[in-house]
Amino acid sequence: MEISTKIATLRGAMKARNLAAYLIPSSDPHQSEYVAPHWEARKWLSGFTGSAGILVITMDHAGLWTDSRYFIQAEQQLANTPIQLHRLGPARGPEYIEWLGEQLPAGSILGMDGMLCSLTQNRNFVKVLHSHGLEFENNHDLPAEIWTDRPSIPTAEIFELSPSFAGLDRSQKFAQIRKSMTTKGADHYLISALDEIAWTFNLRGRDIEFNPVFIAYTIIAMDKVYLFTDIQKISSSLKAKLNQDGILLKDYSSIASFLEDLPPTANLLIDKSTTSIGLHQKIEKANIIAGSSIVRNLKGIKNETEIKHIRQAMRYDGVALTRLYRWLEEKLSTSTPVTEAELGDRLAAFRAEQPGYYGESFPAIVGYQANGAIVHYRPEHGKSATIQPSGLLLLDSGGQYESGTTDITRTTALGPVTEDQRLHYTLVLKGHIGVALLHYPKGTKGYQIDTLARQDLWKAHLDYGHGTGHGVGFFLNVHEGPQSISSAAGRGSVSLEIGMLTSNEPGFYLPDAYGIRIENLVLTAKAGESAFGTFLKFDTVTLFPIDLSLVKKELLTEAEITWLNDYHQLVFAELSPLLNAEEVDWLKSKCAPLTI
Repeated sequence: MEISTKIATLRGAMKARNLAAYLIPSSDPHQSEYVAPHWEARKWLSGFTGSAGILVITMDHAGLWTDSRYFIQAEQQLANTPIQLHRLGPARGPEYIEWLGEQLPAGSILGMDGMLCSLTQNRNFVKVLHSHGLEFENNHDLPAEIWTDRPSIPTAEIFELSPSFAGLDRSQKFAQIRKSMTTKGADHYLISALDEIAWTFNLRGRDIEFNPVFIAYTIIAMDKVYLFTDIQKISSSLKAKLNQDGILLKDYSSIASFLEDLPPTANLLIDKSTTSIGLHQKIEKANIIAGSSIVRNLKGIKNETEIKHIRQAMRYDGVALTRLYRWLEEKLSTSTPVTEAELGDRLAAFRAEQPGYYGESFPAIVGYQANGAIVHYRPEHGKSATIQPSGLLLLDSGGQYESGTTDITRTTALGPVTEDQRLHYTLVLKGHIGVALLHYPKGTKGYQIDTLARQDLWKAHLDYGHGTGHGVGFFLNVHEGPQSISSAAGRGSVSLEIGMLTSNEPGFYLPDAYGIRIENLVLTAKAGESAFGTFLKFDTVTLFPIDLSLVKKELLTEAEITWLNDYHQLVFAELSPLLNAEEVDWLKSKCAPLTI
């Protein structure tokens, strides 16, 4: 079915319900960033494949709102469709709810599937819409009526992550959660976010590509734990272990009736950012306590066992990347064509040779030349560029290992480069090192650090449109909270705490020319104490060389050069014992020190 036909069919369903507009978000009932195909209605209706964006359909307009990471991608994918791109961000025009308030006559009704709308979103929608005299109905799942070949909810098997990797067993995690529940006055706790459920139970799944999670809800009571999922996905041996741990298994669809049956004496804790308004409306009797997620804050701080394994995962990743870049150099030296998509496949194959490999942590971003300027570019076979021994290659990728989740970006010169490319690269590198070298007082928040990554770019009147850092899970989602290094409201206002794993990834993008990004993962660690309090620092854990051929050394300070040399010395020391003689020689050349 053509996109125009799909939109026309949707408008027919809207008209039958007297809806003037309809929202199709990117989320699922668990407010996930990446979703299973069953909930990819926005992608099905629009053809836009980015992980963030919302489609708004009125009777005379179809628009997609997304942020700067996807502007170029959306322009390309929405071309020759009836859908108009609306750019979200500073000075980019009103957001979709404000836009609807300006476009629709008073008394109009906006519809949406409430299972895909969080309580926080619902509150914001209603506030703005009511100010314009508009109504919001969240009980309309229109794609379910018109999407005739809609994929079913995934049924992949659920498997267990050993406490030897997790550091804590289920009973220890339940105890931690219940302790926090008591302080909040709760005796029941609803968990909707899939990565939080996976962490709580030391379970993993394959329901969403790149994210080792499974579709489920959880209720933790003071004397019982309920897991709502497709029970057929759990083997008999795992069922026995879960039952032994006091976990009651319930069918996924029974969560609504369970919530309806909670007694008036129940004090139910929910997280408004991950609980859907559709599910919230099923809670008829219980007293609701709205608060921040207990599990998100617990899993965001990695324990000593997890940190030990994370360091091992970085070694595995460094080995795979060493073999990939050697392979690419050999191909280019012999004029053997290599496409972006082929390079991504080859990297996944090298990672798959490493112990405990599960899969990629997100679709590899392999951007050669102009494609590198598309922040979340994903090459496709038959459509991707052929990499040549010239210009810049941006490779942003990650792996899921039983021992942890990785995320790394390197920008590499494949041949002669311009002075502007070297300048831009060096300014990005200075921002990266500025974050890596920082010591900061306990309580410092992400938005306070974000400026350091940008200051040298700002001096040249340059900038980038994404955050500088995001939290990373442990064999879980590559993007997780509560922290981020960003000027954006919300996560950027969370304090960095010891044990948090965060990315450090400033960049610069020149549309239709090239993109530059340098990314390592960093652990927040204690730096020391003084009369002024406790100070923290970042411990860089990613292990792979940074391309020095692009560096304008005269722009670096002595401290920045020292950091680079120390980092490369660490990379060589950690990876060389895992490589053969030829690989060691290659790595040694890439880790050669810059002279001060």
